[in-house]
Amino acid sequence: MHKINWINTILAGLAGTVLFDVFGLIMGMGWWDIPALLGEKTGLGLAYGVFGHFSNGALLAILYAGIAPSLWGPAWLRPFIFITAQTIALVWFFMFPLVGAGVMGLNVGPDMAIGSLVRHWVYVIPFIFLINKELFPKKES
Repeated sequence: MHKINWINTILAGLAGTVLFDVFGLIMGMGWWDIPALLGEKTGLGLAYGVFGHFSNGALLAILYAGIAPSLWGPAWLRPFIFITAQTIALVWFFMFPLVGAGVMGLNVGPDMAIGSLVRHWVYVIPFIFLINKELFPKKES
């Protein structure tokens, strides 16, 4: 049985979401492209999109913290395994078709799938430092 450090976990999700957005800006997607899309598709505006986007970032971190000990591989690799599975299952095959981008985002362009995966890999970097340090402490020798 392991305990989740809720503050570190939520901070990791929020920090990862900021990194996700900064990387998207660097990739030329614009600032807050995902919150704008969420606000537009729901008809609830940018404020809702930002809230939904950052809430999702925190929720994914909580889900990761809950299942990380069950994942295989070294501690640093586990966030990448988790987010790769999440991106393929929920982004490529659910969210992209839902917003009209098609499976894997292929209606937008062939680089959409890879771009979204890389953005999600950037998102989980804080997990290594804020969540994994609690779940997988270094053993004293």
